[in-house]
Amino acid sequence: MKPKYLGRHLMVKGEYVNKILKGIKRATIRLGIVKPRYNEIIIHGGGRPVAKVRITKVKYKRLNELTEEEAKMDGFNSLEELLQHLRKAYGNVSSNDIVTIIEFEVLKRLDEVEVTHPYMGLEPADVARIALRYLREELSENEVKILLDLTRTNSIRKTAINFYGTIEKRYLIRRVLKKALRLLVSKGVIGDKK
Repeated sequence: MKPKYLGRHLMVKGEYVNKILKGIKRATIRLGIVKPRYNEIIIHGGGRPVAKVRITKVKYKRLNELTEEEAKMDGFNSLEELLQHLRKAYGNVSSNDIVTIIEFEVLKRLDEVEVTHPYMGLEPADVARIALRYLREELSENEVKILLDLTRTNSIRKTAINFYGTIEKRYLIRRVLKKALRLLVSKGVIGDKK
């Protein structure tokens, strides 16, 4: 079985968002071998980013080896309920099929942002990743290139050097980030949903 790779974004159904935010759902079980490329990722559900999480453990098992505890970590009431969900999501599954259990902890809820923090409590590279996913139409070609570079460098300084040849132009990178944040909040992608 060929592995699938998980990048910086993990998609879940909207019905699981509240369970993730309340700490009830602390894992996701996926059919096949899934290998995360990063320790920290952004979970999306219901058409928006939900939380930044740290992957704490990845396990591979056969479907028939799953436990009640793992089902509950995935937000289900029982192992049978989880198995029904997996059959519904993936169709015909065999008890010998391999599944991946990805355990995680929420680092930052994206419905509760810190308005006093320069980037609302997010890392600049996280703002860039979310903006690239939800704002492509609202950003100029140059802004997209700056945000892409920021996702690679994880550094405002390095991106300023890459684009302008000096760290003295960091303010231009920050300007793009601030614009992206304003748009993300105004479109309701991140921010207070109470």
